[in-house]
Amino acid sequence: MKTAEPLIFKKSSRILSIDIFRGLTILVMVFVNDVAGVEGLPWWTYHIPPGEQGLTYVDVVFPAFLFIVGMAIPLAIDKRKSKGDSMFRILWHIIVRSLSLVAIGLLIMNGRDMDPQATGISYTAWNVLMFIGVMLLWNLYPATTGNRALLYRILKWSGLGLLIILLAIYRREVNGEILWIDSTNWSILGGIGWAYLSVCILFLVFRGKFIALVLSLVFLVALNVASKAGLINFLQDIPRFIWPFGTGSLASITLAGLLLSQIFLGNKIAQNMTQKGTFGFIMALVLFLAGWMLMPFGLAKIGSTPSYTLISASICVIIFIMMFWVVDIKGFSGWASFIKPAGSNPLLTYILPDIYYAIMGLSHSGLIGDEGWPGVLRSFIFTLFILGIATVMTRMKIRLQL
Repeated sequence: MKTAEPLIFKKSSRILSIDIFRGLTILVMVFVNDVAGVEGLPWWTYHIPPGEQGLTYVDVVFPAFLFIVGMAIPLAIDKRKSKGDSMFRILWHIIVRSLSLVAIGLLIMNGRDMDPQATGISYTAWNVLMFIGVMLLWNLYPATTGNRALLYRILKWSGLGLLIILLAIYRREVNGEILWIDSTNWSILGGIGWAYLSVCILFLVFRGKFIALVLSLVFLVALNVASKAGLINFLQDIPRFIWPFGTGSLASITLAGLLLSQIFLGNKIAQNMTQKGTFGFIMALVLFLAGWMLMPFGLAKIGSTPSYTLISASICVIIFIMMFWVVDIKGFSGWASFIKPAGSNPLLTYILPDIYYAIMGLSHSGLIGDEGWPGVLRSFIFTLFILGIATVMTRMKIRLQL
């Protein structure tokens, strides 16, 4: 009787399904963020409103990105180890990358609230200059020597200097009071940064041990439950740089992605596609059932209830299993070639809409319309436009990497 051969992935090789999953998630995120401004659409095309219970495909987009961040963690750390990086150097890179995401999130969100009169510069000018600073500072410049290397260092330091100046003059108005930045308003990118840091810490502390990480996921879910039960409200007063786990909700989704990565991209847990698929579907079922059992705590994106995080993670598991089978097992990847820039340059693709909105004043200048299905068409065209810009900028070697 012939047994299935083990699936072996080299640490240096790219897993196409992860890149495609990441690219699709970014593009859907761009689309749903834009279509949120379109009126007169079915309920499932929007986030579930605050105070209501439920889940739409829109609500699963952010968890999907957290999930794929988690899947990439073992690959990224293994790659650094193979280069000879020490544990201290790896941890330092993780911390810098996490805080960079938080910093960019703070800049974007506070930029939306800036007061032009108090700041002394227009809304468009401050935000466009801020994004220029972000791209100069965090662009991945080619490795080189001599004058070109000096030029790249000058560009990086110029970006940092520009951001420092913009932060120095920044002011916002709240109830008639002029304030500086809101250090807690980091939104999606900051949430990803803290979740990434939390899960990387767990992965390094437990040396990638699968059982220990499963128990860590149970702990994070329990933490989330305790938070919703009002038992650990004191955690809200602890600064994130001391306790990056928060209430455990975002980190639990990210850790679920990491666990699935260990199942599918390694051979210690499962060796062939049949075993990997079986373990994957069992994982999805367990996550879903756990989420169903915790329904008394609510099912809502606002507040990241336990059921929301677990069911979203379960959906992500199923999506990845299907994508892995189609792309990496059957080799059908040509259909996704158009999203390659979004998958390989996700941070740039993510911030491009904000740059556009800053320039256009948070509008589309009457493009097609803002109501009904014509508005959906507008958002679809806008998403393709953003993808096109990302493609051009990626070919121009403008690639944001933290």
